[in-house]
Order: sequence, then structure tokens, then C-alpha cells
Amino acid sequence: MNALRWPIVLRISSLCLALGLETGLRAAPDATGPKSLIASSRRPAHPVLIRNEHNPLLRVIIEAAAGPDVGVDEMSFTLEGTDDPADIESLSLFTTRDKEEFAATQVVGEPVPPKARLTIRTANSLKAGKNVFWLSAKLKTSADLSHRVAAACSAIETTAGRVIPSLSAPGGRQRIGIELRKHQDDGVHTYRIPALATTPRGTLLCVYDMRRRMGRDLQEDIDIGLSRSADAGRTWEPVRVIMDMGEYGGLPQEQNGCSDPGIIVDRETGEIFCFAVWMNGKPGKHQWNGDGSEPGFEIGKSAQFLMVRSTDDGRTWSRPENLTRQLKRAEWWLLAPSPQQGIQLPDGTLVMPVQGRDEQGVPFATLMTSHDHGANWTIGAPAFSGGNECQAVQLGDGSLMLNMRNDHDRFRAVFVTRDLGQTWHSHVTNRKALIEPNCNGSLLRVDYGPARERQHVLLFANPHSQTSRTQHTIQVSFDDGRSWPESHHLLLDEGRGAGYPSLTRIDDEHVGIVYEGSRAHLVFEKLSLEELLKR
Repeated sequence: MNALRWPIVLRISSLCLALGLETGLRAAPDATGPKSLIASSRRPAHPVLIRNEHNPLLRVIIEAAAGPDVGVDEMSFTLEGTDDPADIESLSLFTTRDKEEFAATQVVGEPVPPKARLTIRTANSLKAGKNVFWLSAKLKTSADLSHRVAAACSAIETTAGRVIPSLSAPGGRQRIGIELRKHQDDGVHTYRIPALATTPRGTLLCVYDMRRRMGRDLQEDIDIGLSRSADAGRTWEPVRVIMDMGEYGGLPQEQNGCSDPGIIVDRETGEIFCFAVWMNGKPGKHQWNGDGSEPGFEIGKSAQFLMVRSTDDGRTWSRPENLTRQLKRAEWWLLAPSPQQGIQLPDGTLVMPVQGRDEQGVPFATLMTSHDHGANWTIGAPAFSGGNECQAVQLGDGSLMLNMRNDHDRFRAVFVTRDLGQTWHSHVTNRKALIEPNCNGSLLRVDYGPARERQHVLLFANPHSQTSRTQHTIQVSFDDGRSWPESHHLLLDEGRGAGYPSLTRIDDEHVGIVYEGSRAHLVFEKLSLEELLKR
């Protein structure tokens, strides 16, 4: 459907509808307008989510000088640039008084449908100083994930005259996504640590922590959950719990937590493997600190490396298998999966990124591999001391790149192996190209183009910041990770979230991402390769 070309008019009698976020651009009143009022608007850079009750579209700030009371009679809005207004179920107006952060606590008028012209009346007046309002949308469950929404305030009619607000839109039009998991879904306090994969049948599988009682990490009551989509992410089935150690050893659930799921798909057999780390006992401790996990293999002392598998496209899963003695070296304090998707090489070898603590208790990252479709696994040597959560891709020359969270500084550690992780050498970009706030990231190789002209790029997603888990961004490299041009940085969410992302290839034309964003615990978005790769 063509971009929307009609205004939405909201009449407000005393408060200027504030939409958007802050803006560096300011518009003076028009020629006939009041000199005592300045209005600005900002469209926030974050997705608009299906299942979210409130999606901030625009913040409007009206700054009023001290003097006689001024009322707002009418605000006019346009959704020009919105792909399809039918994606929207309703629009609501809120005031946050002089606070710029969105909150759906003080509504101005009733929710209204997205008609060409809407009017909301009120009897309030502007206060001297900053007056903040937000336009918010609720989407229909049928909203198209390829569409975008764009709101703007075209004019504000006040008792002192008309004001034309400026507009800032750092993220452009807002993408439509899905609130995959949020606080208290199915009674779970917090959802974290997503890993996303695609099966040979095109089914999307997202595994994650279900932190049942509170947001904290192990040791706690945490199970591994799975969301499954058979229609490229448009709809998702109810959550499946695929790893739960119950009250093993007579200990309560909060002393039998499983966390940090990793997932890998064997594209030749269709079998799917999910791994997680399990702690038994040790209340109040954490596997990455002190004796939260210890050398050796004993349950209750060393954290355990578990695996479940599915042979029916993720519908049902086996009971957990304990791989600790097969994989972990006795002197290591910890071996755990990396919470990401593994890869399969052209010769069928399965490659899964893993992490741990060595004989000195120092974090490391490496690979585990299988040449027999997951019957047996081999662990490589640590790639980098001081790195942990990691992702692997195969480069154009056949070598494997491991991209790691780096405990030493705010740049990603990047190492390369030519022998499946037995030996490593640093990449030219190691600890100097990709910035991070010490957080998990996601790395994905994408092949595209006709068979005889096949090309590939690398996609990297993380919070693009060295200070906080904000600015969730996808970057593109056309030269096997040697450079990441700013022209191909795609901002998804400027707000603060827990930060962990996971990328997967959906089909020939799309990739999908689940990340811990500012608007939900787990956000799913579907992105076109055309947009990501265009120069």
C-alpha cells in the first residue's frame, strides 16, 4: 500500500500534545504565532512492537515562557510515510509533564482509531517551562513486519496562536517488530539471553533464559524456554520449556538453574541441539565468580554442560544429556556453551562456540566441533584469555573467525583458526575495530547472489557503544570483517536494554534478529537483505 498521505488532528485544549523525543532542531512560532512558545518534536529510534500495549511514536515538547496561562486547543498530526495505517489498532496521547522519558501513566483523552482526522479536547493549560506529550500506538496482531510507521506533528493551535514544531528523526521511520517476550509473560519475571536459529524447513527457533523469580543470573530458578515460528516470524507458538532440572538432588528449583542456551542445527539430518549450563546447589553464587564453579566434574561443585536435542523440527525435545565429562578438562573451573547459534561447515562439520574459565580461573573462548552429526564433540584450545561469549563464522578462505566479548577493554576480541580451534592467531581488527560495552554480540555470514556469482558479507549486531547497552545496531562487512563501513550501520534501537542479540538467516531475502531492547525483554525484527546490503 502506498505511503499514508493524510493528517491526524488531535485537539487538545490545554496541553500541547508532546510527541517524539528531544530534538536539536527548534522551530520558531510562525509569522502569526505566539513569541512565548517554542515547540519541538522527536521521533524515537526504536521499533513499534506487536503485543506492546504502548508504542511511543512521537514526543512533542512545548516550552512556554512565564506569563498568562496558555491553553492548547488543537494539535495536528500526520502519518505521512507510514506504509499502511491499517497496521495500527489505536492511538493514544499521554503527558509526562516536564519529564522527557515516555510513561503511559497520565492519559490525555481516550484511545482513538487511526482515521484521517482525530480530535482530542482537554481543559488543561501549559505551565511555564517544559511541557511534554507523547503520541503512542497499539498495533494490530496482523501488522506487517516489513512495514514502518512514521508520525509527525504538523501544527499546534493554542489560545495564543499557532506553533509549528520542528521534527528530529534520528532513526527515520520506525520499524514494526514483535514483542516476543516481556515481563511476567507466563508468570516469568525476566526473559534473557536469546539464541536464534533457522531449521532446514524454515522454522525459526529462539531459545532463552526463563528467569522465573527475578532478573538475576545463576544461581536462581531458571529454565530454558523455546519460542517457535513456522511462518518466518509473523506468529509464534506458545513457549515450550525444553530444559528444567526440577529439584534434582533434593534441592529446590532455585538451586537447579539452567542458563545461557546455545543452539545449532544440523542441516543434513535436520536434528537440532540446544546446550546450556546447569548449576546444582551453591545458593547465592555464580559460575563465573570464585567457587561458583570449580575444577573437576562433580555435580554440585562444577557447573555442568547439558544438551537436549530435537528430531522433529523443534516440536519435542529429549531429556538433558550431561556432556561435562566428555568436554571439560578437569583443571578448568568452568566449561559452558556460548549463548548463540552455531554453524555447519560445507563438509558437514558442526561448529559450536563455547566459553569457560581456565586452570587459573580466567575466562576464555573457543570452539567445540563434531564430525559425526553430534554423536561426539571435540573441544579446541582457548583462543583468547579474557574473552568469553563468542560467535563463529567461516571466512572466504575457509578459516574460522571467532568474535568475542572482551573483558580487557571496550573493543571486540577477534581471532582466527585454520584447524578447528587447535591453534589461533589474532585478526587484523582484534581489539580495535568493533566497539562494545562488554556485552554479547552476534555474527552471521550471509551468502547471496546467483550461484556462479556467489558473494558473501558478514553481519554483526551488538549495542554500538562503549559506555552502555544502548544504540543496538547491525553492521555489515564486505571484506570478511576487515572493515565495517559506517554507511552500513543500521540503528535498530537507541534505548537501553540488556543488550544481547542473535541473528539468523530467514530466507533468501531476509534475516531475523532477536535482541534485548528498550521496549521489551526480547524483540524480534525481520530485515531485508536488500536494505542491509545496498550501497
